[in-house]
Parts: sequence; structure tokens; C-alpha cells
Amino acid sequence: MTAISETDQTSRLDDVRARIAAAARAAGRDPAAVRLLAVSKTFGAPELAALAARGQRDFGENYLQEALPKIDALAADHPGLCWHFIGPLQSNKTRDIAARFDWVHSVDRLSVAQRLSRQREGRAPLQLCLQVNVSGETSKSGVDAAQLPALALAVAALPNLRLRGLMCIPAPQGDPAAQRAPFARLRVLLQQLRDLGLDVDTLSMGMSADLEAAVAEGATIVRVGSALFGARRYADG
Repeated sequence: MTAISETDQTSRLDDVRARIAAAARAAGRDPAAVRLLAVSKTFGAPELAALAARGQRDFGENYLQEALPKIDALAADHPGLCWHFIGPLQSNKTRDIAARFDWVHSVDRLSVAQRLSRQREGRAPLQLCLQVNVSGETSKSGVDAAQLPALALAVAALPNLRLRGLMCIPAPQGDPAAQRAPFARLRVLLQQLRDLGLDVDTLSMGMSADLEAAVAEGATIVRVGSALFGARRYADG
């Protein structure tokens, strides 16, 4: 597949930033309160470097084996980038995730949080979101809403981590009202954690197709892939 040109990359970034700003203003929010997380699944370091050169600082990775070469490749020319792990967490991968990432969005089990806590020792706290299964899909990861308060309280008590908030990946919906419903549920759940006395401030929700709905419901991080990079690349065969 032909590489994305730098001009196209710049145009895509400008378009996504404009979408976020317009959605925030429509919701009566400050656009600066919404953080763009560039998700580069199947794309390489050159595409990320083009965005970093335009001031993009937050990058999200789903797979550790894809992420580490990109982190290393961009370290010298683009210091200070913030790396977010957003994919499924396997116990045998947590050591590298704890060592190489700044955020993890996809924690849904106390055992995984405990491993990250132990393996983060000696470093700045790892910023952490709990993934919630807001759509009740059996195929999706995420803690059930009923189990969330107990998990959040346990995770917040662990050393070397800072519980920041919640993340969700709802079932795709075409209707804007239907898109907003699961994001509204996540917002309510975050407020419930605040009512328990937890200092949480992050809603990681919304992707290329539904970021406007997410921003309307209070997203503070939107995870955008295809709108920035185009269709994902997969090897033939």
C-alpha cells in the first residue's frame, strides 16, 4: 500500500483537530479540554513522526510488539511524546508496558493492575484508566458497571499508579443519539466514582466515527486512528 504523503497527513490532522474543536464548542466546552490520541495500528514510525512534527504529542498503541520499535524510532528526534497503551492486556506483556508507556487505558482486572504497580516501581506513576463494558457485549473486554466501584477503589490504593478515569469501546452505532447513550453511561459512572471520593478526571471515549458524540458527553481523550491515517494496512495472505 502506498505511504501517506506528508501533505495528506497534515490535512487529516487539521481536519480531526477542527472536528474536535467544533464538537467542543457545540457542547459549550473548551476545545483544549479534549486531548487527541493518535492511534497508529498497522502504521509505522514515519507516519507518527509526521504528526509529531506538527505538534501531536499523544500516541496510542494496541499491540506491544508494534509499539516498541515506534517508541525507539521516535525517541531521538521527538522527545517528550506521551505513549498510551490501549489494547488488550496480557499478563506476560505487562513488564514492558509498565516500563515503556505513560498511560494504560485498558485495565479491567485487579490482578493486571497489581502487576503493573509492582513493575512500575522506581518510576513516575503510571496513568491508568479502567475499561468498562458499557454495551454489555460478551465479546468485549471491560469490567461490568456493577463491579466497577470495588475495582476502582482497589486500584486507586495501589502504589506506582494513578487512577485517572474510565475508558470504553461501545458497539458501533450510526445514529448520533444512539452513539451518545453509552458515552453518557460512562460519564455517569465517572461521577459515581467521584462521589466515592476518588480523584478521577478522564473519560477516554470516542473514535473516528463517533468522536462528536463522545465530546458532547464529556470525553477528555478521543482515540482516533483511521481519520488520521486512513484504512489500516494488513499484510496480504
